[in-house]
Amino acid sequence: MSSSTAPPSGAAQLRADCGRCFGLCCVVPAFAASADFAIDKPAGSPCPNLRPDHRCGIHTELRQRGFPGCTVFDCFGAGQQVAQVTFGGRDWRDAPETLPAMAEAFAVLRPLHELLWYLTEAVALRPPADLRTELERARAETVTLTEGDPGQLRAVDVAAHRDRVNPLLSRASDAARAPGGADRRGANLLGVDLRRVDLRRANLRGALLIGADLRGADLSRADVTGADLRGADLRGADLRSTLFLHQTQVDAARGDTRTGLPPTLTRPAHWTALPLTPARQPARSSAPARRGRRR
Repeated sequence: MSSSTAPPSGAAQLRADCGRCFGLCCVVPAFAASADFAIDKPAGSPCPNLRPDHRCGIHTELRQRGFPGCTVFDCFGAGQQVAQVTFGGRDWRDAPETLPAMAEAFAVLRPLHELLWYLTEAVALRPPADLRTELERARAETVTLTEGDPGQLRAVDVAAHRDRVNPLLSRASDAARAPGGADRRGANLLGVDLRRVDLRRANLRGALLIGADLRGADLSRADVTGADLRGADLRGADLRSTLFLHQTQVDAARGDTRTGLPPTLTRPAHWTALPLTPARQPARSSAPARRGRRR
């Protein structure tokens, strides 16, 4: 079923709305027992923690129960698009024969919605007029693709469309970062101490920053598109104007109350809460001064 009455036309439509989905992110993907998931689950099989109402039975304890991977997954609103628009509210539990087609649609719509999120962010950077026109045209084309019925979605070449869109996003990044900083695209920075490295306006697209030490780092106007921030230490870092920073990246990292975030992002509950304490005063000893030793 195809509909153009509720396309993802803004940022709100590109956020997951689990209440309007059928738990597709708990059914469609496969995952293997690892540091991210406590169990193996084949693709297309419901997670044992998925309740009949399509809600997670351990949602508030995912990290404690060994499922941190679930806490950093975002469908960018593709789940409710599949459930409510592509399939018109038809629940796979009531019609199990629809699940394979739903899985196929979800696999196409999720990356398309992710591209829509990046295109929306790029337009918000106020690029030059000609580039803005190209970005808005690409966004409209992407929205049109998301409105297809299951058969039309199956025919979408997501990789080819992404290859057409990514150069526009790179140009938007270059314009927003000008003059640009260090170019560390795709760099392997696993566990690297970056506290004293100038990362302002840096190009960190696709960089592997797993476990990197970014305490106190200034990431102003740095582009972190697709950067892997799992376990990165962001305590005291300034990310208030970081480009293309997504909530899932923040959720996968470590931070504290001093970490500066854009107003559109939420400080994760698992981040360290530092108590506000007054500045230290010089210690005063109540013991009598020790006298010199007699000879």
